[in-house]
Amino acid sequence: MVRTLKNRRQNRYQYDKNRKNLKKKLNSTGKIKCAEIKHDIDHRKSVTKNINEMGLVFNVNKKFPTPNYKQDKTAINKLVNGFVEEDIQGELQECPKKHVVERLEKSAKELRESKFKISKNQVKILSYYIDKYGLNYKLMVKDHKNYDQHTWRQFRQKIRKFMSIPDQFAKYLEERNIIDTDITENDPKWQESNTDLEDD
Repeated sequence: MVRTLKNRRQNRYQYDKNRKNLKKKLNSTGKIKCAEIKHDIDHRKSVTKNINEMGLVFNVNKKFPTPNYKQDKTAINKLVNGFVEEDIQGELQECPKKHVVERLEKSAKELRESKFKISKNQVKILSYYIDKYGLNYKLMVKDHKNYDQHTWRQFRQKIRKFMSIPDQFAKYLEERNIIDTDITENDPKWQESNTDLEDD
């Protein structure tokens, strides 16, 4: 008789695997970046249980699925005081950690500073145009350095954006020794001239 050799996977110790880290990875709930949620997480419970206790939803698609009209027709309805009311079970759950939702709502309402900044090269180009033409966008279009062939509307949008960033625009004013109080509405350099007249 001929013996058939079976390829059996030998139980070898895997030296390249760190079992301690693997166990941690399996049992961990992951890194929580939200400070409001992180403070009240109970690591002994699962993530879904923790989030349900806080009154939040882990999977929005399961909580608010797309409407299925076939199921809606077969759903048992109650007639209460002449109105049809669907039998909802388990919708209203007690949330022992309701304060988490309140904290999240409060932090969402707080105003945050915009971290948007224009590149140094763009600031250099825009400051050149402002120094030469002020806020006359029509003349900027005709400048020989307008390689990208920006329209006056594009210049207006870029310069307004630049002026709305306080860090960068304040630096520009400092370099030119201009104080905020020097900028007035009557100053011709800081007046937008003929911007809304399309054909000039």
